[in-house]
Amino acid sequence: MAAGQSELLIGWCVFGLLLLAIFAFCWVYVRKYQSRRESEVISTITAIFSLAIALITSALLPVDIFLVSFMKYENGTFKDWAENNTTRSQIENTVLIGYYTFYSVILFCVFLWIPFVYFYYEGKDEEDSNHCSQINSALKYTFGFILVCACLLLVGAFVPLDIPTNKNITEFDKIKIIFQELGSSRGLDALSFSISSLTLIGMLATITYTAYGMSALPLILIKGTRNAHYERLENTEDIEEVEQQVARLKSKCKDGRPLSSKDRQSLYKLEEKLKTLQRRERHLEYHEKNCWTKCCSIMRPFKIVWGIFFILVALLIIVSLFLSNLDKALHSAGIDTGFIMFGTNITNPLNILLPVLQRVFPLDYILITVIIMYFVFTSMAGIRNMGVWFFWLRLYKIRRGRTRPQALLFLCMILLLIVLHTSYMIYSLAPQYVMYGSQKYIAQSNISFETSFGNSSTFASVDCNANAPEDECTVTRTYLFLHKFWFFSTVYYFGNWAFIGVFIIGLIVSCCKGKKSVIEGEVEDDDSDLSDDDLPYA
Repeated sequence: MAAGQSELLIGWCVFGLLLLAIFAFCWVYVRKYQSRRESEVISTITAIFSLAIALITSALLPVDIFLVSFMKYENGTFKDWAENNTTRSQIENTVLIGYYTFYSVILFCVFLWIPFVYFYYEGKDEEDSNHCSQINSALKYTFGFILVCACLLLVGAFVPLDIPTNKNITEFDKIKIIFQELGSSRGLDALSFSISSLTLIGMLATITYTAYGMSALPLILIKGTRNAHYERLENTEDIEEVEQQVARLKSKCKDGRPLSSKDRQSLYKLEEKLKTLQRRERHLEYHEKNCWTKCCSIMRPFKIVWGIFFILVALLIIVSLFLSNLDKALHSAGIDTGFIMFGTNITNPLNILLPVLQRVFPLDYILITVIIMYFVFTSMAGIRNMGVWFFWLRLYKIRRGRTRPQALLFLCMILLLIVLHTSYMIYSLAPQYVMYGSQKYIAQSNISFETSFGNSSTFASVDCNANAPEDECTVTRTYLFLHKFWFFSTVYYFGNWAFIGVFIIGLIVSCCKGKKSVIEGEVEDDDSDLSDDDLPYA
């Protein structure tokens, strides 16, 4: 067992180092976008912690795969320390406990902590508000989220139960059976159902923001931005034109006659437009003289290289996702099983690459981390370009150094849900790898030959699949958690097709667009943030 303990220790040590890196990344990321004028300590801590806990949960995926893979040799036989099924179960249960712990914390963040902090700061905007009234108001609105969480837990705990249909059984006996089941295993099912429900929302956010960001971000890096000097000259011409229009309208009332309602409305619109153009002038002047803008022009070739790398990664993900979905459509067990696969019939690049990289630890760990962070960065690009929307209403804009506390909480909530969905996305990209890692088992070959002692069969090591004997292959706890409810897997499957479609549409739109303004998103006509009159932060 000493060898097993050492390998277990290696996996968890890498996970521990990753924890430190995740918290450092979340701190830098949140501090980069939060408003300098309206920053709040509690909202900052909440945003950092909620985003970190989601990334930490995703970091358990490669640990889980690492553990099940290192239980076997490449020839398909178990290592000495893993021959006992009880030992294997104990090791995998450590991952399972980690999952349930982190998922419970995520439920706490989504349904209690983040809503409370959000509504607490919303109460600050009300007149005659004090500390107690803010807390009472926040608790009142948060209670609604708690009710939703309770409903999800109850549905996950009670609905799947098979209650005896014996006519002689009383209602009291039925309730007794329900609570016995709840105490034994249904509590874990309830948690799984709740997290899967949140993952559905994360799927919608992934389709909306991540798919668009995967197409927009690389092309933005490749195309670059417009020249600040020439853009300022154009803006100056616009200012002069609007000033002339304002002067012509005002000249109509020099003799004391009032302007007509139509002229007053036109004058108001022109004055508002002039204010916007003057703010653009200040921002453009700042960027033109800013040293950082000049450094960015020098770094232009590196941005092009990054853009090409990002678009190649995006194409790799989309091609792998398409082939995996096509394989499920043609060879899965069907829609009523969540499109469960019994083996890989159509291979895709990532499903081939990840098991190969796993032979040299921790290359597969690094690749999964790159994929997860790629989803985070592209999601952030999509949110930054589109803003935070509720149906057709834009609630907040996300801007570097000028994001309000409420918008920051919304941002981290969306990223948390997207990161939750990445576990299933990675399964869709590499189903064989996520289910069994690099495990193999010894199977009897179809070829037999005759010897002097009689017929003899050959044996060969093959990749683990659903047809393997139960004791020969250990399924990752990640896969078991993802497929506890088949109907969620069915929705995720169709969501993958929608993701591919939105990416293609976003790619076409991004190709047709011209270069972005150097002050894109900093000054807009419908701005309502107090920070709009501030110059950008370097």
